[in-house]
Amino acid sequence: MPSSRPRQFAANAPNDLEPYWMPFTANRAYKKRPRLVASAKDMHYVTPDGRKLIDGSAGLWCTNAGHNRDSIVAAIQAQAAELDYAPAFQFAHPKAFELAARVAALAPGDLDHVFFCNSGSEAVDTALKIALAFHSVRGNASRVRLIGRERGYHGVGFGGIAVGGIVNNRKQFGALLAGVDHLPATYNRAEQAFSIGEPEWGAHLADALDGLVALHDASTIAAVIVEPLAASTGVLPAPKGYLKRLRAICDKHGILLIFDEVITGFGRMGHAFAAERYGVVPDMITFAKGITSGSVPMGGVLVRKHIYDAFMQGPEHVIELFHGYTYSAHPLACAAGLATLDLYREEGLFERALKLEKPWAEAAMALKGLPNVLDIRPVGLTVGIDLASKPDGVGKRGMEALDLGFFEHGVMFRAVGDTLALSPPLIVSEAQIGEIFDKVGKIIKQVA
Repeated sequence: MPSSRPRQFAANAPNDLEPYWMPFTANRAYKKRPRLVASAKDMHYVTPDGRKLIDGSAGLWCTNAGHNRDSIVAAIQAQAAELDYAPAFQFAHPKAFELAARVAALAPGDLDHVFFCNSGSEAVDTALKIALAFHSVRGNASRVRLIGRERGYHGVGFGGIAVGGIVNNRKQFGALLAGVDHLPATYNRAEQAFSIGEPEWGAHLADALDGLVALHDASTIAAVIVEPLAASTGVLPAPKGYLKRLRAICDKHGILLIFDEVITGFGRMGHAFAAERYGVVPDMITFAKGITSGSVPMGGVLVRKHIYDAFMQGPEHVIELFHGYTYSAHPLACAAGLATLDLYREEGLFERALKLEKPWAEAAMALKGLPNVLDIRPVGLTVGIDLASKPDGVGKRGMEALDLGFFEHGVMFRAVGDTLALSPPLIVSEAQIGEIFDKVGKIIKQVA
């Protein structure tokens, strides 16, 4: 029989590491030697024992305006005291419309409608669903095939991992979505090693889309999704001319082009969106992370006018798109987003990132020639540094570097296998750039 009394809340549950199943983490190894942070401000994290760590990765590619910025904190506090939640279906609140207008104003071309969600993964699945629904409402229901790219990362929803191309993110989860195909990755070390910015070699790889059209027929293909910079796989910049070529091929065959800018959006590449840097207007842009500088979960999809208008043809009282989330345009997220956009504008952080790109690249390339460094790829305020794998295991050298950074050298970055990925907050100074790469250089020598 069920208990007649509900289970009571524990008044003093132990602060145990075991119950938390950590994402994208080797849980057993981590819990033997946890890397904990307790607070953060501007360019630094602080550990529970008071050690400062310079943040070389903007948290998880997201704290573009720096940590715990006073105006963002104040906006969140004020919003929580005024309106904690508003229903996202059939109701809204003023800040949702204000933030959508301001995000759309930053986007290139006629990307002037915004659908809000709560993460990059949700943004990708939203964009894929909009693409499928767009063709359906226009009478092209046979266009159901989605094209991603090898080594692409598009979050962890079923749609995102289906179009994604990172093997370990896919192999445990079965067949995923049917009918998905992939373009080849754009990276070739023999042709591109130690390129600064966009590599000269590789634009022709976009032509593989014509091959997929020949294989499947354009009448079956709904959309192509790519990252302008494939960041999570180790920082792989798009080759010069590649994205324009992809746009032209999509136009030729009536295929929608989606840019996943969850990482590159909001200044990482020296512009509001990387689409502007590359002179390409995609049909949709996914964003997240930098929209609130990581302070409150939020994501979204920017959509071109003709896509939005295609849905606005039926009776006015009927829902046009049967999709959404309980927390779409959450009031706290919108308040944080507006305050974050204010900081970007007032402090000129996108322009600052563009000016810092050269000293950032020079500092990164100074590591060339250190032991086991196979490649260095700086672009925007990001860089991927490939280290040779140890004979006894891929990823061991990267994890050793991560531990040394945290426990001995006071610097935080990402380890993607044996690639060290760095992407600091846009408020980083030239002196701090020097500090970051000085520490990384010492770590590379130590794990040799």
